[in-house]
Amino acid sequence: MDYVADLHLHSKYSRAVSKDMNLPTMAFWAEKKGLNILSTGDWTHPIWIREIKQNLEEAEKGLFKLKNENSKIRFLLSVEISGIYSQGGKVRRIHNLIFSPSIETCEKINASLVKRGCNLNSDGRPIIGLSAESLIELVLSIDDKAMIIPCHVWTPWFSLYGSNSGFDSIDECFGKFADKITAIETGLSSDPYMNWQIKELNNRSILSFSDAHSPAKMGRESTVFELEKLTFDNIKNAIMKPSLKSTTGSTSIKESSAHSPRGTRDTSDTPDTSRIKYTIEFYPEEGKYHFTGHRNCDYVQTPEQTRSQGTICPVCKRPLTVGVMHRVEDLAKDGFEKEVSKLNSNGVKWILDPSKKHPPFVKLVPLNEIIAESLSSTVSSQKVKDAYNNLCEELGNELNVLLKASVSDIAKNAAHSAGSGQGEKVAEGVEKVRKGEIVMVPGFDGQYGIVKIWKDIQNKEKPQDLASQLGIDF
Repeated sequence: MDYVADLHLHSKYSRAVSKDMNLPTMAFWAEKKGLNILSTGDWTHPIWIREIKQNLEEAEKGLFKLKNENSKIRFLLSVEISGIYSQGGKVRRIHNLIFSPSIETCEKINASLVKRGCNLNSDGRPIIGLSAESLIELVLSIDDKAMIIPCHVWTPWFSLYGSNSGFDSIDECFGKFADKITAIETGLSSDPYMNWQIKELNNRSILSFSDAHSPAKMGRESTVFELEKLTFDNIKNAIMKPSLKSTTGSTSIKESSAHSPRGTRDTSDTPDTSRIKYTIEFYPEEGKYHFTGHRNCDYVQTPEQTRSQGTICPVCKRPLTVGVMHRVEDLAKDGFEKEVSKLNSNGVKWILDPSKKHPPFVKLVPLNEIIAESLSSTVSSQKVKDAYNNLCEELGNELNVLLKASVSDIAKNAAHSAGSGQGEKVAEGVEKVRKGEIVMVPGFDGQYGIVKIWKDIQNKEKPQDLASQLGIDF
């Protein structure tokens, strides 16, 4: 069975996060979006771990569901931790995800962090003074089933490979525990294709999750697991096994369906067949750090320009924020392989790894954004909300609309709330996104990029630092 997982989320106890990021609301939105497994997020926070214990019960080994409800949504115990410390004469700022197999393990890790002087009360994403190597040693000494996954690994300020405060390699960051790092998370400003160019990631899994701060942002990036039986161990097995050659069968880019966890309890446990089937991606150009630039001076440059002109702003003469694309090219010593893609029977463009070391991926635009542009409106308008809800209800969920539903069905159902002509426009928008026929202006220095479906982008305002949005993610 296929399970769509978003395993990097935040609760209402993290900074700049919507109060709607509570477990019941998250589960409600997961069904609307077509997600099966969510991160609890933030289990280091003392109030949130209490709410987790009050509201969730174990459904399958290491996975949880809402108590007293026939909910199909499962939760995995995941938290993001920010480490700020000095190493090699430089201040490092590294963010890591921890996947825990049990609440007991969470509580033991929390107690150990507090014992080392870490403040877990101020933020759901705590800031600690431990190095990445010390953190992984602490976690694995408590429970070797837990996982550490470096997250949004390219963001300049807070990541493994970050140009301003990161490292050049996993070995340099994690030291003697480097071999325990079996996966990384792409972040919004990079996609798997970019990460395939890094040699040390050839034998590691490339994961994608949303880092959402509000329910509507969940699932904008996610990872699809193919599992015989839904358990924490089988998800871990899939992550630890990135090569398609080590799994039975081959990855199909046909109409993949995500199933709920119902009916999986009596299935035999066959971890060897567990694998990552594909990932769903944000357009990396829309990420806040894709290109190099200086937001205050409204100056941006491509990687080619950065190589020839350097990293000093020509306007104010201060250092530019080096973008993700340039940083990837800098660490990809052998240069980039040519991108390989293929359309499936639904007209969806899939990006394939020519070496077959990693599964394929697809880049999508969120459905509410497609509808908003189609109707010349905003994602917060009532007519966009009505059209979105109608499509999700009538055609299954958001991912089903984006990946599988027929164009005619999309047009017909969108017309119910948007009008007949507008329904066809929405369907055309979905079709263009499936084929990758879009226009982009890359983001830079903390400013989101623009992704447009129709070619009127030159007439649009430049994007602002969308601080009013709650998706202040990396």
